[in-house]
Amino acid sequence: MDIDANRTGLEAWLILLRAPGLGPASLRALVGRHGDAAAALAAARSGDVERADAACRDWLRAPDTAVIAADLAWLAAPDHALLTFDAVDFPALLGEIPAAPAALFVAGDSGALWQPQVAIVGSRNAGQGGVATAAGFARALAAAGFAVTSGLAEGIDGAAHAATLDAGGTTLAVLGTGPDLVYPPKHRGLAARIAAQGALVTEFPPGTPGHPSHFPRRNRIIAGLSLGTLVVEASMRSGSLITARNATESGREVFAIPGSIHNPLARGCHQLIRNGAKLVETAEEIIAELAPLALGLGASLRERLETQADSPIPAAPNRSDDPDYARLFAALGHDALGIDRLSERSGLPVATLSSMLLMLELEGEVVARGGAYARRVGG
Repeated sequence: MDIDANRTGLEAWLILLRAPGLGPASLRALVGRHGDAAAALAAARSGDVERADAACRDWLRAPDTAVIAADLAWLAAPDHALLTFDAVDFPALLGEIPAAPAALFVAGDSGALWQPQVAIVGSRNAGQGGVATAAGFARALAAAGFAVTSGLAEGIDGAAHAATLDAGGTTLAVLGTGPDLVYPPKHRGLAARIAAQGALVTEFPPGTPGHPSHFPRRNRIIAGLSLGTLVVEASMRSGSLITARNATESGREVFAIPGSIHNPLARGCHQLIRNGAKLVETAEEIIAELAPLALGLGASLRERLETQADSPIPAAPNRSDDPDYARLFAALGHDALGIDRLSERSGLPVATLSSMLLMLELEGEVVARGGAYARRVGG
Protein backbone atom coordinates (compact mmCIF):
# COMPACT_ATOMS: atom_id res chain seq x y z
CA MET A 1 0.00 0.00 0.00
CA ASP A 2 1.19 3.53 -0.82
CA ILE A 3 1.29 5.06 2.66
CA ASP A 4 1.52 8.65 1.42
CA ALA A 5 -1.41 8.19 -0.97
CA ASN A 6 -3.43 6.54 1.77
CA ARG A 7 -2.77 9.44 4.15
CA THR A 8 -3.70 11.95 1.44
CA GLY A 9 -6.97 10.14 0.86
CA LEU A 10 -7.71 10.00 4.58
CA GLU A 11 -7.00 13.71 5.03
CA ALA A 12 -9.27 14.46 2.08
CA TRP A 13 -12.07 12.45 3.69
CA LEU A 14 -11.67 14.29 6.99
CA ILE A 15 -11.75 17.68 5.28
CA LEU A 16 -14.88 16.75 3.32
CA LEU A 17 -16.64 15.31 6.36
CA ARG A 18 -16.08 18.51 8.32
CA ALA A 19 -17.16 20.85 5.52
CA PRO A 20 -20.10 22.90 6.89
CA GLY A 21 -23.31 22.29 4.99
CA LEU A 22 -21.95 19.37 2.94
CA GLY A 23 -24.41 16.63 3.87
CA PRO A 24 -24.00 12.85 3.46
CA ALA A 25 -25.98 12.65 0.20
CA SER A 26 -24.01 15.46 -1.44
CA LEU A 27 -20.73 14.01 -0.23
CA ARG A 28 -21.55 10.53 -1.52
CA ALA A 29 -22.53 11.99 -4.88
CA LEU A 30 -19.35 14.10 -5.05
CA VAL A 31 -17.05 11.17 -4.30
CA GLY A 32 -19.06 8.96 -6.64
CA ARG A 33 -18.57 11.40 -9.53
CA HIS A 34 -14.82 11.67 -9.06
CA GLY A 35 -13.87 8.18 -7.90
CA ASP A 36 -12.15 8.90 -4.59
CA ALA A 37 -12.00 11.49 -1.82
CA ALA A 38 -8.78 13.18 -2.99
CA ALA A 39 -10.17 13.78 -6.48
CA ALA A 40 -13.51 14.85 -5.01
CA LEU A 41 -11.80 17.40 -2.75
CA ALA A 42 -9.86 18.84 -5.68
CA ALA A 43 -13.05 19.12 -7.70
CA ALA A 44 -14.93 20.70 -4.79
CA ARG A 45 -12.20 23.30 -4.41
CA SER A 46 -12.73 24.12 -8.09
CA GLY A 47 -16.44 24.64 -7.55
CA ASP A 48 -17.99 21.21 -8.15
CA VAL A 49 -20.04 21.02 -4.97
CA GLU A 50 -23.80 21.39 -4.70
CA ARG A 51 -25.30 24.29 -2.74
CA ALA A 52 -22.01 25.24 -1.10
CA ASP A 53 -22.17 28.49 0.83
CA ALA A 54 -19.22 30.77 1.61
CA ALA A 55 -18.37 28.95 4.85
CA CYS A 56 -18.22 25.61 3.05
CA ARG A 57 -16.06 26.95 0.22
CA ASP A 58 -13.71 28.69 2.65
CA TRP A 59 -13.27 25.49 4.69
CA LEU A 60 -12.62 23.33 1.64
CA ARG A 61 -9.93 25.70 0.38
CA ALA A 62 -8.28 26.40 3.76
CA PRO A 63 -9.28 23.82 6.41
CA ASP A 64 -8.08 24.13 9.99
CA THR A 65 -4.94 21.98 9.92
CA ALA A 66 -4.93 21.60 13.73
CA VAL A 67 -8.42 20.09 13.64
CA ILE A 68 -7.48 17.65 10.87
CA ALA A 69 -4.29 16.72 12.75
CA ALA A 70 -6.36 15.98 15.84
CA ASP A 71 -8.67 13.77 13.78
CA LEU A 72 -5.69 11.88 12.38
CA ALA A 73 -4.31 11.43 15.90
CA TRP A 74 -7.63 9.99 17.06
CA LEU A 75 -7.67 7.57 14.13
CA ALA A 76 -4.09 6.50 14.84
CA ALA A 77 -5.08 5.13 18.26
CA PRO A 78 -5.67 1.37 18.61
CA ASP A 79 -9.12 0.10 17.59
CA HIS A 80 -10.14 3.40 16.01
CA ALA A 81 -11.24 3.47 12.39
CA LEU A 82 -12.97 5.48 9.67
CA LEU A 83 -15.22 3.41 7.41
CA THR A 84 -16.15 5.24 4.22
CA PHE A 85 -19.09 4.30 2.03
CA ASP A 86 -16.84 3.44 -0.94
CA ALA A 87 -14.71 0.96 1.05
CA VAL A 88 -15.16 -2.81 1.10
CA ASP A 89 -15.55 -2.87 4.90
CA PHE A 90 -18.46 -0.42 5.00
CA PRO A 91 -21.45 -2.39 6.39
CA ALA A 92 -23.54 -3.62 3.48
CA LEU A 93 -26.93 -3.27 5.17
CA LEU A 94 -26.29 0.35 6.10
CA GLY A 95 -25.26 1.19 2.56
CA GLU A 96 -28.71 0.13 1.32
CA ILE A 97 -30.76 2.68 3.29
CA PRO A 98 -32.07 6.02 2.06
CA ALA A 99 -29.77 8.84 3.16
CA ALA A 100 -26.96 6.48 4.14
CA PRO A 101 -24.03 8.16 5.90
CA ALA A 102 -20.93 8.92 3.88
CA ALA A 103 -18.62 7.54 6.57
CA LEU A 104 -18.55 6.19 10.11
CA PHE A 105 -16.07 6.78 12.91
CA VAL A 106 -15.71 3.59 14.94
CA ALA A 107 -14.16 2.95 18.35
CA GLY A 108 -13.87 -0.76 19.06
CA ASP A 109 -14.28 -3.71 16.72
CA SER A 110 -15.26 -2.40 13.29
CA GLY A 111 -15.96 -5.99 12.23
CA ALA A 112 -18.90 -6.00 14.65
CA LEU A 113 -20.78 -3.78 12.19
CA TRP A 114 -21.06 -6.80 9.88
CA GLN A 115 -22.63 -9.04 12.51
CA PRO A 116 -26.38 -9.68 12.28
CA GLN A 117 -27.90 -7.04 14.53
CA VAL A 118 -31.23 -6.36 16.21
CA ALA A 119 -31.93 -2.83 17.41
CA ILE A 120 -33.59 -2.48 20.81
CA VAL A 121 -34.92 1.01 21.48
CA GLY A 122 -37.44 2.68 23.74
CA SER A 123 -38.16 5.36 26.28
CA ARG A 124 -35.45 7.21 28.21
CA ASN A 125 -37.89 7.31 31.13
CA ALA A 126 -38.73 3.62 31.06
CA GLY A 127 -40.43 1.90 33.96
CA GLN A 128 -38.91 -1.02 35.82
CA GLY A 129 -40.96 -3.45 33.77
CA GLY A 130 -39.72 -1.99 30.51
CA VAL A 131 -36.10 -2.05 31.63
CA ALA A 132 -36.44 -5.69 32.70
CA THR A 133 -38.11 -6.60 29.40
CA ALA A 134 -35.39 -4.91 27.33
CA ALA A 135 -32.70 -6.70 29.33
CA GLY A 136 -34.41 -10.08 28.93
CA PHE A 137 -34.79 -9.72 25.17
CA ALA A 138 -31.19 -8.52 24.84
CA ARG A 139 -29.84 -11.55 26.72
CA ALA A 140 -31.89 -13.96 24.59
CA LEU A 141 -30.86 -12.31 21.32
CA ALA A 142 -27.21 -12.33 22.35
CA ALA A 143 -27.44 -16.02 23.20
CA ALA A 144 -28.88 -16.65 19.74
CA GLY A 145 -25.86 -15.03 18.07
CA PHE A 146 -27.26 -11.59 17.31
CA ALA A 147 -25.51 -8.35 18.19
CA VAL A 148 -27.72 -5.80 19.96
CA THR A 149 -27.65 -2.24 18.66
CA SER A 150 -29.01 0.85 20.39
CA GLY A 151 -28.32 4.51 21.07
CA LEU A 152 -26.62 4.61 24.51
CA ALA A 153 -29.47 6.71 25.95
CA GLU A 154 -30.84 6.27 29.44
CA GLY A 155 -33.67 3.82 30.01
CA ILE A 156 -34.26 1.10 27.42
CA ASP A 157 -31.06 1.73 25.42
CA GLY A 158 -28.76 1.49 28.42
CA ALA A 159 -30.55 -1.60 29.75
CA ALA A 160 -30.19 -3.39 26.39
CA HIS A 161 -26.48 -2.56 26.11
CA ALA A 162 -25.67 -3.58 29.69
CA ALA A 163 -27.62 -6.86 29.53
CA THR A 164 -25.89 -7.84 26.30
CA LEU A 165 -22.48 -7.15 27.80
CA ASP A 166 -23.32 -9.10 30.95
CA ALA A 167 -24.39 -12.03 28.78
CA GLY A 168 -21.05 -12.00 26.95
CA GLY A 169 -22.60 -10.78 23.71
CA THR A 170 -21.71 -8.05 21.24
CA THR A 171 -23.38 -4.67 21.39
CA LEU A 172 -23.06 -1.54 19.27
CA ALA A 173 -23.92 1.99 20.38
CA VAL A 174 -24.68 4.60 17.72
CA LEU A 175 -23.84 8.05 19.06
CA GLY A 176 -25.23 11.51 18.46
CA THR A 177 -21.80 12.98 19.31
CA GLY A 178 -18.25 12.52 18.14
CA PRO A 179 -16.68 9.13 18.93
CA ASP A 180 -14.60 10.62 21.76
CA LEU A 181 -17.59 12.04 23.68
CA VAL A 182 -20.31 10.28 25.64
CA TYR A 183 -23.89 11.45 26.14
CA PRO A 184 -25.31 11.11 28.69
CA PRO A 185 -22.10 11.50 30.75
CA LYS A 186 -23.36 8.91 33.27
CA HIS A 187 -22.82 6.26 30.57
CA ARG A 188 -19.06 6.80 30.23
CA GLY A 189 -18.33 3.50 31.96
CA LEU A 190 -20.91 1.70 29.83
CA ALA A 191 -19.43 3.24 26.67
CA ALA A 192 -15.96 1.98 27.62
CA ARG A 193 -17.35 -1.54 28.07
CA ILE A 194 -19.10 -1.34 24.71
CA ALA A 195 -15.91 -0.25 22.93
CA ALA A 196 -14.11 -3.23 24.48
CA GLN A 197 -16.84 -5.78 23.63
CA GLY A 198 -18.39 -4.28 20.51
CA ALA A 199 -18.23 -0.83 18.97
CA LEU A 200 -19.14 2.82 19.36
CA VAL A 201 -20.31 4.19 16.00
CA THR A 202 -21.02 7.71 14.78
CA GLU A 203 -21.05 9.79 11.62
CA PHE A 204 -19.87 12.83 13.58
CA PRO A 205 -16.12 13.63 13.73
CA PRO A 206 -14.18 13.68 17.01
CA GLY A 207 -15.01 16.57 19.31
CA THR A 208 -18.56 17.03 18.00
CA PRO A 209 -20.84 17.78 20.97
CA GLY A 210 -24.37 16.51 21.26
CA HIS A 211 -27.13 18.55 19.63
CA PRO A 212 -30.90 17.89 19.49
CA SER A 213 -30.74 17.53 15.70
CA HIS A 214 -28.06 14.82 15.91
CA PHE A 215 -30.15 12.20 17.66
CA PRO A 216 -32.85 11.78 14.99
CA ARG A 217 -29.99 11.48 12.47
CA ARG A 218 -28.31 8.73 14.47
CA ASN A 219 -31.62 6.83 14.65
CA ARG A 220 -31.51 6.07 10.92
CA ILE A 221 -28.09 4.45 11.44
CA ILE A 222 -29.39 2.32 14.31
CA ALA A 223 -32.19 1.07 12.05
CA GLY A 224 -29.94 0.78 9.00
CA LEU A 225 -27.35 -1.43 10.68
CA SER A 226 -30.02 -3.81 11.97
CA LEU A 227 -32.06 -6.59 10.41
CA GLY A 228 -34.96 -5.56 12.62
CA THR A 229 -35.90 -3.04 15.30
CA LEU A 230 -37.65 -3.88 18.57
CA VAL A 231 -39.49 -1.07 20.38
CA VAL A 232 -39.98 -1.94 24.04
CA GLU A 233 -41.64 1.16 25.52
CA ALA A 234 -42.43 4.39 23.72
CA SER A 235 -44.73 7.35 24.18
CA MET A 236 -46.41 8.91 21.18
CA ARG A 237 -43.63 11.53 21.01
CA SER A 238 -40.74 9.12 21.51
CA GLY A 239 -37.67 9.25 19.31
CA SER A 240 -37.96 5.47 19.12
CA LEU A 241 -40.85 5.94 16.70
CA ILE A 242 -38.40 7.75 14.40
CA THR A 243 -36.11 4.72 14.52
CA ALA A 244 -39.07 2.45 13.75
CA ARG A 245 -40.09 4.64 10.82
CA ASN A 246 -36.50 4.59 9.53
CA ALA A 247 -36.54 0.79 9.75
CA THR A 248 -39.80 0.59 7.80
CA GLU A 249 -38.52 2.97 5.12
CA SER A 250 -35.42 0.79 4.79
CA GLY A 251 -37.48 -2.37 4.32
CA ARG A 252 -36.54 -3.80 7.71
CA GLU A 253 -38.76 -5.57 10.22
CA VAL A 254 -40.29 -3.65 13.14
CA PHE A 255 -41.36 -5.43 16.31
CA ALA A 256 -43.24 -3.92 19.23
CA ILE A 257 -44.12 -5.13 22.71
CA PRO A 258 -47.67 -4.34 23.82
CA GLY A 259 -48.49 -2.97 27.25
CA SER A 260 -51.32 -1.77 29.41
CA ILE A 261 -53.80 0.61 27.82
CA HIS A 262 -53.33 2.75 30.94
CA ASN A 263 -49.56 3.09 30.45
CA PRO A 264 -48.63 6.17 28.35
CA LEU A 265 -45.31 4.47 27.51
CA ALA A 266 -47.22 1.69 25.73
CA ARG A 267 -49.13 3.98 23.38
CA GLY A 268 -46.30 4.37 20.91
CA CYS A 269 -45.93 0.60 20.67
CA HIS A 270 -49.67 0.18 20.17
CA GLN A 271 -49.58 2.76 17.40
CA LEU A 272 -46.74 0.88 15.71
CA ILE A 273 -48.72 -2.36 15.91
CA ARG A 274 -51.76 -0.66 14.37
CA ASN A 275 -49.47 0.54 11.56
CA GLY A 276 -48.14 -2.94 10.80
CA ALA A 277 -45.36 -3.65 13.31
CA LYS A 278 -45.29 -7.25 14.53
CA LEU A 279 -46.53 -7.79 18.05
CA VAL A 280 -44.04 -9.96 19.94
CA GLU A 281 -44.08 -11.47 23.40
CA THR A 282 -40.85 -13.50 23.30
CA ALA A 283 -37.40 -13.12 21.82
CA GLU A 284 -37.84 -16.47 20.09
CA GLU A 285 -40.44 -14.87 17.81
CA ILE A 286 -37.86 -12.31 16.65
CA ILE A 287 -35.16 -14.94 16.26
CA ALA A 288 -37.38 -17.15 14.09
CA GLU A 289 -38.31 -14.15 11.92
CA LEU A 290 -34.80 -12.79 11.43
CA ALA A 291 -32.67 -15.94 11.33
CA PRO A 292 -33.09 -16.49 7.55
CA LEU A 293 -32.10 -12.86 6.91
CA ALA A 294 -29.09 -13.26 9.18
CA LEU A 295 -28.00 -16.32 7.21
CA GLY A 296 -27.97 -14.25 4.04
CA LEU A 297 -25.90 -11.56 5.74
CA GLY A 298 -23.49 -14.28 6.88
CA ALA A 299 -23.06 -15.45 3.30
CA SER A 300 -22.25 -11.88 2.22
CA LEU A 301 -19.69 -11.60 5.00
CA ARG A 302 -17.96 -14.83 4.02
CA GLU A 303 -17.85 -13.74 0.39
CA ARG A 304 -16.26 -10.45 1.43
CA LEU A 305 -13.66 -12.20 3.56
CA GLU A 306 -12.84 -14.73 0.88
CA THR A 307 -12.02 -11.92 -1.58
CA GLN A 308 -9.48 -10.37 0.80
CA ALA A 309 -6.27 -12.35 1.00
CA ASP A 310 -5.17 -10.51 4.13
CA SER A 311 -8.46 -11.23 5.96
CA PRO A 312 -8.53 -14.95 6.73
CA ILE A 313 -11.80 -16.51 7.78
CA PRO A 314 -11.62 -17.35 11.47
CA ALA A 315 -11.69 -21.00 12.40
CA ALA A 316 -15.05 -22.31 13.57
CA PRO A 317 -15.26 -23.33 17.21
CA ASN A 318 -15.29 -27.03 18.06
CA ARG A 319 -18.89 -28.02 18.79
CA SER A 320 -18.28 -31.74 19.10
CA ASP A 321 -18.96 -31.68 22.85
CA ASP A 322 -22.31 -29.89 22.55
CA PRO A 323 -25.14 -32.47 22.61
CA ASP A 324 -27.65 -30.14 20.93
CA TYR A 325 -25.31 -29.57 17.99
CA ALA A 326 -24.69 -33.31 17.82
CA ARG A 327 -28.45 -33.86 17.47
CA LEU A 328 -28.68 -31.18 14.80
CA PHE A 329 -25.75 -32.62 12.82
CA ALA A 330 -27.37 -36.06 12.99
CA ALA A 331 -30.60 -34.61 11.59
CA LEU A 332 -28.92 -32.61 8.81
CA GLY A 333 -28.11 -34.18 5.49
CA HIS A 334 -27.04 -32.98 2.06
CA ASP A 335 -30.69 -32.77 0.99
CA ALA A 336 -32.23 -29.52 2.19
CA LEU A 337 -34.82 -29.82 4.96
CA GLY A 338 -37.22 -27.23 6.32
CA ILE A 339 -36.79 -26.09 9.88
CA ASP A 340 -39.99 -27.81 11.04
CA ARG A 341 -38.71 -31.14 9.68
CA LEU A 342 -35.35 -30.57 11.37
CA SER A 343 -37.19 -29.90 14.61
CA GLU A 344 -39.01 -33.21 14.29
CA ARG A 345 -35.80 -35.11 13.53
CA SER A 346 -33.67 -33.51 16.22
CA GLY A 347 -36.27 -32.93 18.94
CA LEU A 348 -35.04 -29.32 19.27
CA PRO A 349 -37.41 -26.31 19.33
CA VAL A 350 -37.65 -24.21 16.19
CA ALA A 351 -36.38 -21.07 17.97
CA THR A 352 -33.32 -22.95 19.26
CA LEU A 353 -32.65 -24.39 15.81
CA SER A 354 -32.89 -20.94 14.22
CA SER A 355 -30.05 -19.57 16.33
CA MET A 356 -27.93 -22.73 15.89
CA LEU A 357 -28.38 -22.71 12.13
CA LEU A 358 -27.47 -19.03 12.08
CA MET A 359 -24.14 -19.74 13.75
CA LEU A 360 -23.40 -22.73 11.50
CA GLU A 361 -24.17 -20.68 8.38
CA LEU A 362 -21.84 -17.92 9.54
CA GLU A 363 -19.17 -20.58 10.09
CA GLY A 364 -19.73 -22.08 6.63
CA GLU A 365 -20.99 -25.49 7.73
CA VAL A 366 -24.60 -25.10 6.61
CA VAL A 367 -26.22 -23.66 3.50
CA ALA A 368 -29.74 -22.25 3.27
CA ARG A 369 -31.81 -23.03 0.19
CA GLY A 370 -35.15 -21.28 0.01
CA GLY A 371 -35.88 -21.56 3.72
CA ALA A 372 -34.47 -25.11 3.98
CA TYR A 373 -31.08 -26.16 5.32
CA ALA A 374 -28.42 -28.70 4.38
CA ARG A 375 -24.82 -29.50 5.17
CA ARG A 376 -22.35 -27.67 3.00
CA VAL A 377 -20.71 -30.00 0.50
CA GLY A 378 -17.38 -31.04 1.99
CA GLY A 379 -18.53 -29.92 5.47
